[in-house]
Amino acid sequence: MTTAPTPTTLPRAARRPSNLFPMLGVALAALVLYWPLMLWANSGQAARSLASGADLGCKTALACATQLRNPVIPAPGQFASGFTSLSVPPLAPTSAPYNALVTGGETLLGLALASVLGLVLATLLVRSRSFERATLPWLVASQTVPIVALAPMLAVLLGQYGVQGFLPKAIIAAYIAFFPIAIGMAQGLRSPDPLQLDLMRTYRASPAQVFGLLQVPASLPYLFTSLKVAATAALVGSIVAEISTISFSGLGKMLAENSRASDTVALWVIMIYGAALGIVLVALIGGLERLVTRWRPPA
Repeated sequence: MTTAPTPTTLPRAARRPSNLFPMLGVALAALVLYWPLMLWANSGQAARSLASGADLGCKTALACATQLRNPVIPAPGQFASGFTSLSVPPLAPTSAPYNALVTGGETLLGLALASVLGLVLATLLVRSRSFERATLPWLVASQTVPIVALAPMLAVLLGQYGVQGFLPKAIIAAYIAFFPIAIGMAQGLRSPDPLQLDLMRTYRASPAQVFGLLQVPASLPYLFTSLKVAATAALVGSIVAEISTISFSGLGKMLAENSRASDTVALWVIMIYGAALGIVLVALIGGLERLVTRWRPPA
């Protein structure tokens, strides 16, 4: 006679609720709202153009809402045409997929640099109260500087030392991304229960053993949460750096060029590519988190 498996005997993947249906629900709601929002946003612009005497090839503002050359929100056909023109061939220097790969590479390198710097700072903040009191206000102040103003100065400064091309964008991305990693990791290193620390001392564990065997494992959930925040910050930093400096590729370069050309359909397509890139980066970090923290009980 066989018995039904209890919840504790089910595989971990079976016990974890799926995120697919909530995501599909949000996507469905967005699709339902898209058409009326598009008509509402574009009809006002169409009405003003018709009132000025422009020949749009249609008689009413509502009919013209899907035919504007530079709409506020593109119609489905305009989206399809924009995606096709910017995505084919995918590896052309002017295509959005190729430039998304360039921006993604800059973001990943910037996130790696930010992780190293953030982990070092977090360790120093936890190990030394005097270091924390002396540097934490300056770390906070560093994040209040507008990156649009800072990026060109950093590019010029790095260029004087021969650092050009890919690396300056990654450094600017790291500048934005290191702060959440440092603060989150510091919080994680302080998260172990005092009783656990006392137990380690009872067994005569050295400070290095306490750090490596207790504090670091306890801080991993904080680290990966901070990395997800930092990944989106690094992506924004890479795009802003591409806009603010001399760039020959990247989504930021495409945004700047199409903004000057007032091509709103292309801008929407590029923004969607940027959003998709951010989702992929966060998903990669989430997959790495599940791989590294298998010892954690399922949520």
